[in-house]
Amino acid sequence: MLTSDQILHYHENGYTVPDYRLSDEVLADIRSDHDRLILRNPQFRNYCPNLLAHDLCFLNYARIPKILDMVEQILGSDFALWNSSFFAKPACDGQATPWHQDGEYWPLRPLATCTVWMAIDKATIDNGCLRLIPGSHKQQMLREHQINPSPDLTLNQELIATEFSKDEAVDLTLEAGQISLHDIYMVHGSEANKSPNPRRGMTLRYMPTTSVFDRDLAARQAKEKKLLDHTQRTLFLMRGTDISGRNDFRIRQ
Repeated sequence: MLTSDQILHYHENGYTVPDYRLSDEVLADIRSDHDRLILRNPQFRNYCPNLLAHDLCFLNYARIPKILDMVEQILGSDFALWNSSFFAKPACDGQATPWHQDGEYWPLRPLATCTVWMAIDKATIDNGCLRLIPGSHKQQMLREHQINPSPDLTLNQELIATEFSKDEAVDLTLEAGQISLHDIYMVHGSEANKSPNPRRGMTLRYMPTTSVFDRDLAARQAKEKKLLDHTQRTLFLMRGTDISGRNDFRIRQ
């Protein structure tokens, strides 16, 4: 469980790092599952935006009870998993992720998600760990983004430089098996991996069921902003009920 100080840190800074760590067995399983995914889908070598569309085995990790307990401390007792992705950053040529806010990409209204970021390898400054701007979530608003179509980036929406100060950034270095939690409005990004060490990271995206996953909005965003098409995402109810009464859970727990 998160301590009271860790919960306060999440609300004040937009992220927190629990004491919890994935077991060596779970890490080995995730690595093996990811290797199998890449063997079948080499186009996801750097980034797979929707793991569950390709292999439901990754759902097992989203259901780890201790992780759900921590998410419940942040979001409350009614929440769903709406996505899981993998930022692999292979050794020597892993792609950078531009500075962004997750909410710029996602068709949730109101915007609300707690992301669990799982370090499958040790994440260091050299291999492109997450970089965060503490407190950048506090206004609960999206800043101005622009399209960056560079093939060297995992994502194509980039914050305009005047919207934040990189001087305030914190490097979120993690040991393999550690996790972090961060808010949907958190400003963050990561550098390219030019080191000889891979930096695999798996994300779990949980939303409170007071929010609605809007598939019509997803279609408009894909067309107008050239975003990934989220219209076919499958929602999984993790705990509680659908408070909004408007989410279409295609598969339940």
